[in-house]
Amino acid sequence: MISRDSTLRIGVYVCHCGSNIAGMIDVEALAKWAEALPGVALSRHYKYMCSDPGQELVKRDIQEFNLNRIVVAACSPNLHEPTFRRAAENAGLNRFLVQMANIREQVAWVTDDKDAAHVKAQSHLAAAIRRVADHEPLQRQFVQIRPRALVVGGGIAGIQAALTIADAGRDVILVEREPSIGGHMAMFDKTFPTLDCAACILTPKMTAVKLHPNIKLLTYSTVESVEGSVGSYRVKVRRKPRYIDESLCVGCMLCIEGCVFTKAKFPNPFDQGLGMRKPVWVPFAQAVPPIPVIDPETCLEIARGKCKKGCVESCGERNAIQFDQQETVEEYDVGAIVITTGFKAFDPAVIPYYGYGKYPNVYTSLEVERLLNAGGPTSGKLALQDGSAPKRVGIVHCVGSRDQNYHPYCSRVCCMYALKLAHLVREKTGAEVYNCYIDIRTPGKGFEEFYNRVQDEGVHFIRGKVADITPAAGSDSGGNGAGGNGAGGNGALSMLVDDTLLGSIRKLDVDMVILAAALEPQSDANEVRRAFGISCSAEGFFLEKHPKLAPVNTANDGVFVAGACQGAKDIPDTVAQADAAAAKALALIDAGQIELEPNTAWIEADMCSGCRTCIPLCPYLAISRDDERNIAVIDQALCKGCGTCVAACPSGAAMQHLFSDQQVDAELEGLMKYV
Repeated sequence: MISRDSTLRIGVYVCHCGSNIAGMIDVEALAKWAEALPGVALSRHYKYMCSDPGQELVKRDIQEFNLNRIVVAACSPNLHEPTFRRAAENAGLNRFLVQMANIREQVAWVTDDKDAAHVKAQSHLAAAIRRVADHEPLQRQFVQIRPRALVVGGGIAGIQAALTIADAGRDVILVEREPSIGGHMAMFDKTFPTLDCAACILTPKMTAVKLHPNIKLLTYSTVESVEGSVGSYRVKVRRKPRYIDESLCVGCMLCIEGCVFTKAKFPNPFDQGLGMRKPVWVPFAQAVPPIPVIDPETCLEIARGKCKKGCVESCGERNAIQFDQQETVEEYDVGAIVITTGFKAFDPAVIPYYGYGKYPNVYTSLEVERLLNAGGPTSGKLALQDGSAPKRVGIVHCVGSRDQNYHPYCSRVCCMYALKLAHLVREKTGAEVYNCYIDIRTPGKGFEEFYNRVQDEGVHFIRGKVADITPAAGSDSGGNGAGGNGAGGNGALSMLVDDTLLGSIRKLDVDMVILAAALEPQSDANEVRRAFGISCSAEGFFLEKHPKLAPVNTANDGVFVAGACQGAKDIPDTVAQADAAAAKALALIDAGQIELEPNTAWIEADMCSGCRTCIPLCPYLAISRDDERNIAVIDQALCKGCGTCVAACPSGAAMQHLFSDQQVDAELEGLMKYV
């Protein structure tokens, strides 16, 4: 380090920034004033310092006048600090011996009086000059990037991200917690606004994942822990036992036929509990991988040790059934991670006046999706609990959304999927459909046209919130499995709607109510956030680094997010964001290495008492404890230089490059001297 004496040769450069700075500050006078400050060997002003001629001026002066520190008084360092660091380095000066004084955003743009602006500019410039005198030359640090990516979540976002990365020639580990990939999209019959067959779009992509040589698919698995930092993550994946050997099974499904349970009697979660399954089952016909899974809680052999093992007999010589299969933990090294864990549908049962779970003919939107699906429990037939077709159907919008008692945010897709369901119900049953909405929101491509189409098809729209749902007069909706043959019959329901356009309370008698449930974060979103070292929004969705400039990045470099886990969105936006996250992951991997920020914290071992105060405070999980030496240690690749540990350390052992006590004190001295 160069001490504050005659060897200190600081070059000062004041930028006009056109008239942005020069229009409020006398830049020539400011540059002349700086010449007299201690350690300043040269002071200039120039119209655009960030331009090529401005950078060449700095490089030439460093070499000609043997400058060993540079101060640039210009705009925000967020914009051009890398520019001037690079110019200094090209001239042979360590890039970290450069300091910027922000006299545009912090002075010229926020000060009305020119004299006051000049004084403020002097204090900012003096602070930078005092500070740079205490800068030390630092070495640039790089980390190597492992050429493999991890994608967590096998819905449409995870599928798209995995295929994009794999198609670029990189290896991908795709982890999905369910027995099959596909996510919520696999449950749908049609997609809005074009009414494309969901399976026709999704199934080819699912098959492509299964067949892709660069993708290792781990279903029925969860990420247990993540260690390391950008470019070098070690991930532990816990794999639940299927009790069927995937390497031996050919997907013939004979084990399901041979199961001693001749009838399916256990609720299928993929069908939202409306369809039934056996202890050995696949979620749906197009499942990938097409390998059954045995439920240990309902299988007689696993749960009780008493079964004729019809599945084993049906499997025959392949011997794929393995009742002794155990959980395993596998480790993988990856360079980048894409999180696509999706959403969970809001449970309307918590809103008592909607009657969900109480009245049999009150359904959620996902339940109706399965009923309308040709592969669903009714083979696409929309039916009431007694098997008859509904004649009058009410659809309630914003269930759990735009409600201060539950979720204040708009779920973005509810209006459109409610319109889609209205169309499908009308098309398949001819029923009268009543949409009760707060506001219809159709901001996407083709959305407004679809809204107009549904209106033209005769669907009714009532602007107002549903205040109550009760059994209609003469119905038996309170019973189990009661159905209806028309409004007012068995199982019929009455909806009280506060019609805000008519200014009155309306009563609608219907056979079926469909609740358009909100999209909310997965129930384990907080655990996932902690495992990957990222943040959540107030609603619980994973937080992006910047909503406009870095919408798929996170605060943890090398970890990206896409799809509904980042916020409620439809399929096109999900696919687009998945491609963006995959592109970011590819750019990181293909770079081969990444430069770390220099302003990281570090621990002075001789001063650390091992009190552990800093460890739980670090928002980036960068601090751990060395048990042998009884001190804290900081992973330089994880540290983002926030300074939390430095401020909290009771012994002063936590220090930070470019923000030492000496540097900060010097900056404050310069700042206060001319105020």
